[in-house]
Amino acid sequence: MEEKIKAKIMDEKKMKRTFSRMAMEILERNREVSNLVLIGIQKKGVYVAKRIKKLINEIETVDLPMGILDITLFRDDLHKKERHPPVQITEINFSIEDKDIILIDDVIFSGRTIRAAMDSLFELGRPASIQLAVFIDRGHRELPICPDFKGKYLPTSRRERVNVKLKEVEKEDLVLIMEPAGF
Repeated sequence: MEEKIKAKIMDEKKMKRTFSRMAMEILERNREVSNLVLIGIQKKGVYVAKRIKKLINEIETVDLPMGILDITLFRDDLHKKERHPPVQITEINFSIEDKDIILIDDVIFSGRTIRAAMDSLFELGRPASIQLAVFIDRGHRELPICPDFKGKYLPTSRRERVNVKLKEVEKEDLVLIMEPAGF
């Protein structure tokens, strides 16, 4: 489906400030970082997690363990799709047993991705806690899942889509609201 840009919400400068604030909020709520680990959800959640990890390292001089999580096989809509999405890597080279996990994604919408991520994590062990950090919360939850840390709450209509562009993927930092062409 063709899309057009409805609104430019954040530029590189605003995004940098937002990442910094999120890192500070995570540290403020988790004063003891020795048990803290970051896990980014494939694909863009990984890059959001890497940026937060770098900022936390700059603030606290601590190198938090970071993992990469693919939730493809835990999605609740796999049976509805004609073509299954490609499975990506899960790379968690540490035990999550009794760890305080910060689960990180770029956008939260229905909450189903986060539910799948938690199911996937529990296959790997029993963490002490899971906190959720998302860069954009666009509302429209279908499950009772609420982020502990959010960069920005951005109410949208269901027909709109939020596109978080990251330098690591699209060569620029921008947050856009997209809508179907013709609206």
